[in-house]
Amino acid sequence: MAHDTTRIAPGDLAALLGSRLCHDLVSPLGAIGNGVELLEMSPDFPGLTRSPELWLISDAVIAARARIQAYRMAFGLASDDQRIGRAELAGLLDGITAQGRLQITLDGSGDFARPEVRMVMLALMCLETAMPWGGRVIVLHDAPGWRLVASCERSRIDPCLWAWLGGGMARRPAPSEVHFALLAEAALAQNRPLRHEFDQTGGEIAF
Repeated sequence: MAHDTTRIAPGDLAALLGSRLCHDLVSPLGAIGNGVELLEMSPDFPGLTRSPELWLISDAVIAARARIQAYRMAFGLASDDQRIGRAELAGLLDGITAQGRLQITLDGSGDFARPEVRMVMLALMCLETAMPWGGRVIVLHDAPGWRLVASCERSRIDPCLWAWLGGGMARRPAPSEVHFALLAEAALAQNRPLRHEFDQTGGEIAF
């Protein structure tokens, strides 16, 4: 029997879908942003640039674009031969910081394999879930590994959810928690064992 080379692994198919959705959502957001800029420059609407309503729209568009770019990196297809520069990764992290409660610092240089950056973004989402009231994260890259070190005033930990990262008895994640399962799957695909610990004032994820 001939081998069917047209089939796509379920994980890759889901990643392709994620890439498509993010790509298609970015375009209309860009159009809205361009429209706001044209309104700001138009002489027909004096004083509009000082309008709090326009600021609100502009800030919302910037935040949405930053979040979608983060989703595209975390949920989209990541090929082993793709590289991400430090500036691009720093931009993604700045976008998360600007529209969230986390203060993120990147400590690393050079460029990075996209599958690794995908794992970084998924790990950040896991930390974001654990620190809904905010906190600080240092993203450390020391070849060949990564460490995401978090600190906070208080946290919310669900052991059955974090069990996805340690091979324990994990519960089925809600849609807002799917990054835990995706990080576990990505680590397995990249043959990168996950290490994690977390308590009421912080912890880390390493791979």
